[in-house]
Parts: sequence; C-alpha cells; structure tokens
Amino acid sequence: MTATPLTRPPRLRPGDRVAVVSPAGPVPEEMLERGCARLAEWGLEAVPGPHALDVRADLRYLAGTDAARAADLEAAWLDPDIAGVLCARGGYGAQRMIDLLDWAAMRAAPAKVLVGYSDITALHEAFATRLGVVTVHGPMVGTGSFVEGGDSTDRLRALLMEPETQLVLTSPSAEALVPGTATGVTMGGCLSLLAAELGSPCARPGAAGGIVLLEDLEEDLYRLDRMLTQLLRAGWFDGVAGVALGSWVDCGDGVRELVLDRLGPLGVPIAWELGFGHCTPALSVPLGVTATLDADAGTLTLAAPALA
Repeated sequence: MTATPLTRPPRLRPGDRVAVVSPAGPVPEEMLERGCARLAEWGLEAVPGPHALDVRADLRYLAGTDAARAADLEAAWLDPDIAGVLCARGGYGAQRMIDLLDWAAMRAAPAKVLVGYSDITALHEAFATRLGVVTVHGPMVGTGSFVEGGDSTDRLRALLMEPETQLVLTSPSAEALVPGTATGVTMGGCLSLLAAELGSPCARPGAAGGIVLLEDLEEDLYRLDRMLTQLLRAGWFDGVAGVALGSWVDCGDGVRELVLDRLGPLGVPIAWELGFGHCTPALSVPLGVTATLDADAGTLTLAAPALA
C-alpha cells in the first residue's frame, strides 16, 4: 500500500484552548507550568490533563497508570472545546496505553492537531493508521527547549498558527548523503520507536511512497544498525521515496557511515542533518503531508500548509 496524504486538522488561533497531556513519562510541575505560560504568550489557553503530573509509584518512569494516561488523551481529543493536544514530554510509555484508547470514538470526532516527538512516535503512527490525521513532530511543552523559547518554539508556533509561513524546512547543516529529489508523504520519527512498533496493530505496514524522517537519542551504533536492519529485513523500506535524517544526539560517531551502509543501497535521496529531533534548535515537521525532499539543497518543501 502506497502512502497517501492524511486529513489536515485546523490551525490553532489566538484564544483557542489546548490540552497538555503526559502519555509517556512524568513531567516536573515547574516545567509544565513554565511551558503552559509560554503557550499563554502565544494567546492560547493551556489546559493540563487531570493526570498530567502523575507519577506511577511502582514504575516511576511512567506518568501515572496506563489507564489514566489514555483517559487524558482520549478526553482531550473528544472535548469539542479543545482545539489541539500537545504532549508534555516523551520518555517511555506511549506504547503501553495505545490499545486502551477508544479509536472508534476518536475517529468520529473532528480532527485536531497532536504535537510531540521521541516516544510520541508511537502515537504519530497510531493517529496515522487509526484516525488518518496529520500530526506534528515537534517540541513538547514540558521540556527545556520549549520553556526556554527561541528558534524551536518560534517555528512550532508558526507551524501551528501560521502554517503557510513554514513550507520550506531546512537547517544550516543539511546536506546530501545520497543526492536527488523525491516527492512523497512524510512519516516516521524516532527510529527506536518505529522498530519497536513493527508488527503492532497501530503501526503502518511500510514506508512505500513515503519521505521517511529518522532520528534518535543515546543509542549505541550497533543498536541503530540492528533497528535499521530489522526494518529492512521486514520489507518496511520497500518502495520508500526518500529519507530525511534529523539529529543523533549522544549516539556516538559513525551514524553517517551506518546510514550509507544500510540505506544507501535503496537508491533513493537521503538528506543528512535536516535539523529535527532531540537537537536544539529543532524543526517542527508535519507527518502525513505531501512534501518534496531535495537532498542536494537540504530542503523539505511541503506541497501545502501543514494545517488547514
């Protein structure tokens, strides 16, 4: 099956109410408060989920129970007074609560934007396959890069509220690993989550017709090799149009050579260091939209604004 563009949710506007939820790891209260204050500077009213600050007592890497995290996300999506859902942080845990969501009810509700990255890649995949809606791979409300402001948050605000200004995405360090130009539908995110979701009920079957975004954090080179090899052996990359690489923070040396070794034989354009992921500053990139990757120019150009 070849990827097709997904439904674009409405853009955010001053005065909108947005939910802030913690689908994965716990967020410090101070960071959440500072992040919500920054949303207020954008003219948005931040509404933290009832369990946004929870910490599960026995497994403290989780933001409360799976049921509570799922309930917050589902309630925010179904609330007609909420215009968008922004994740507080990543960490780990999104995969544990995905199957607790009422996808039929969420599919019947009007589309709205979901923002996050890292562990939220599992939700990006699920929202694409179960809801058919565009999501945004971008900074999260309870993280340092968001609360401190700067280029990362400025670009996210523009993508969410003035999306027509964010059609050409690039970074100063972007360059071609494999030259060429390709057009397809954006997808992907954190490599470790894409590999971990492979074969699960909410994962897409493959990347045919896609411009795949890949990045990760604190992974040894051999682990990245194993993830890429797993996806290749499963046929996940069959028919892919192009690959855009983001940041590889604390992944050590050799990622560039590894990608050329594993993905170079696909014969599709591959852009290096496009500037999204766990880096600062970081681009916000919509997933599920038609875009053209020009590896030589180091650009990803959207065919239309990410949000309607």
